[in-house]
Amino acid sequence: MSLSEHSMQALSWRKLYLSRAKLKATSRTSALLSGFAMVAMVEVQLERDYTYPPGLLIAFSACTTVLVAVHLFALMISTCILPNLEAVSNVHNLNSVNESPHERMHRHIELAWAFSTVIGTLLFLTEVMLLCWVKFLPLKSTKDHNGTISSGEAAAIASTCIMVPFGVVFIVFAVHFYRTLVSHKTDRQIRELEQVIRLQNQLDHRAENDELKVAGPFP
Repeated sequence: MSLSEHSMQALSWRKLYLSRAKLKATSRTSALLSGFAMVAMVEVQLERDYTYPPGLLIAFSACTTVLVAVHLFALMISTCILPNLEAVSNVHNLNSVNESPHERMHRHIELAWAFSTVIGTLLFLTEVMLLCWVKFLPLKSTKDHNGTISSGEAAAIASTCIMVPFGVVFIVFAVHFYRTLVSHKTDRQIRELEQVIRLQNQLDHRAENDELKVAGPFP
């Protein structure tokens, strides 16, 4: 096996292990957050004597449904692809990496990763905030006569004031992390391209030296 072929296989194995790690993290995260969302939907107790704002109930039900759907979609992708990667990675043969579908299914793996870690996490933060409003807003009926807000409204507003800045920080971190990761991949690909060019030059020089050696004894 030549040096260039060995480098290509090492790169493919690294991509395989990275794809497998992403799918494992996706499956665990999606199963956990979707389970929490379903428990929140089932266990929440609405006050029969209180008239909830229709927009609040619609937002809560829609957010929960979209949250579960997004995580189940990511979980389905990871469940379908991960066994194939596990089967290849457990075979102790360098050439077996060519049988793995991680290169062809790269977009699906990245989609599941984005759904589970970015979109799903943002929806979960929104779910927690809406759940606080649904849970504490019925205490509004105990409003004081001086016009101040009740303890339930104060609790819901406090959760909103915490979640909104945290969501902004999460978005900023996600964008920064993505840009840093893209920059790292670009630098790594440039280095790999330079290495391939260097290997190609070495092979060309070796071929020229072999031709000179063959042509040397003849007048």
